[in-house]
Amino acid sequence: MKRARSGFTLVEVLVAVVVLAIGIVAMAGTSGVVTRMIGRGKIDTRAVQVASQRLENLRLAAYSTTPRCTAAGFASGGPATANSVTTSWGVPNAGATRTVTVTVSYATPRGTRTETLTTIIKC
Repeated sequence: MKRARSGFTLVEVLVAVVVLAIGIVAMAGTSGVVTRMIGRGKIDTRAVQVASQRLENLRLAAYSTTPRCTAAGFASGGPATANSVTTSWGVPNAGATRTVTVTVSYATPRGTRTETLTTIIKC
């Protein structure tokens, strides 16, 4: 009568170790990518926050006077640098509605990036 053998063979253990090692190496490789993406997200977020703040300041200047859009602060300007982000903005001089454009430039590890935000302000 043969006894049933329990346990793992050496081949099974070696295959399991190889599969585990491949998984660990893959996870270690992706951690660097994830870290870089998080860093880039922080830089992009800071730039968009600066641009949004400039748009809000222009909107406030446009609506702070009567008649609207006559405040000294509601005009084209820049470049201005804050938080390592360079901002410039354009405001048309006339019209019932004005297309305001804010452009931000900022340094990334891969070079300088430029983003543009545009809104329409009713005067």
